[in-house]
Amino acid sequence: MDATEDSVPGGVSAAAPVIGVLALQGAFAEHESMLASLGVKSVEIRQLRDLDQNLDGLILPGGESTVQGKLLQDLHMLAPIRRLIENGLPTFGTCAGLLLLAKRVEDGDTHLGIMDITAKRNAYGRQLGSFFALQSLSGVGEIPMTFIRAPYIEEVGKGVRALARVDGHVVAAQEGNMLVTSFHPELNDDPSMHRYFIDMVTHG
Repeated sequence: MDATEDSVPGGVSAAAPVIGVLALQGAFAEHESMLASLGVKSVEIRQLRDLDQNLDGLILPGGESTVQGKLLQDLHMLAPIRRLIENGLPTFGTCAGLLLLAKRVEDGDTHLGIMDITAKRNAYGRQLGSFFALQSLSGVGEIPMTFIRAPYIEEVGKGVRALARVDGHVVAAQEGNMLVTSFHPELNDDPSMHRYFIDMVTHG
């Protein structure tokens, strides 16, 4: 496994994992910056051959899920990514990434369709199209949450653990090796969500 040589104050370890960040569209650069602040190496996933790298985890960023899903299909990446995740690759989907992973999407298409959740697209409507909240995340504590035309999770399957709620709606959840948030943790200074994901990667 490729790894950074030096530890970073507040980072995860001297031998950090390598995280692939889907870089077709959306807020991928912000995820890369957050990982770098934790001393974690990231590589951009832009085409099929990029998946051949020795990845320890994968981030599906926020953006436009319909656009990302079409690009994944056109680039013949949808099925290979699905197989990697089904084979246990730790994967973190934020906002659009949540929609890509969801088995069921209200008023929208499914793409990877492997996490047992029902997601509602643009769930907060125009009036609450973008907003900020401070809310508790299970096992972590209170963290900042930035929502931008966000979905939320209407239903979780039996094996899915709800990690956070805002106004009664599930906005963060985990099922095995899959972690999702409705909000954009990469747009705040708090690295808690990314540290949570890296802990999933390194400790299972």
